[in-house]
Amino acid sequence: MKKQISIFLLLALGLGQAFAQTVEIRKKQFNLEGSGLAIQGYDPVAYFMMNKALEGKKEFSTNFNGTVYRFMSKQNRDEFAGNPARYEPQYGGWCAFAMGKKGEKVEVDPETFKVIDGKLYLFYNKYFNNTLKSWNQDEARLKAQANKNWSKFVP
Repeated sequence: MKKQISIFLLLALGLGQAFAQTVEIRKKQFNLEGSGLAIQGYDPVAYFMMNKALEGKKEFSTNFNGTVYRFMSKQNRDEFAGNPARYEPQYGGWCAFAMGKKGEKVEVDPETFKVIDGKLYLFYNKYFNNTLKSWNQDEARLKAQANKNWSKFVP
């Protein structure tokens, strides 16, 4: 019995350290505002369910591994809570095109997005530079390169 308790405590300690590392990595590497707010407060579930970028409400917020997400409704918040990894943006919420092209973290316009194979990709779109258009011209290569580049930021 003592051996089982010792194993349980070691596993719990290891998971706690892994969680703390995940939170610290996310805070450092993900595109978050000062308060840990992701996607500039836009509802990640709305991108999938409505194919629209819609701002979330403060009263429908949740914290996932140190990242705060806002939602339009309690239903969207509950949907996210059931499978957060499904709804989180790729590359920590940084511009997918910039991650693929140069491996750089570039801000996004949360209203410029694309859902590909059940994953959310966000893009920079300011000053007559809509990177989604460039992404669409070479999506397969840029996506593969972005995946490779992002792995350097998050082990």
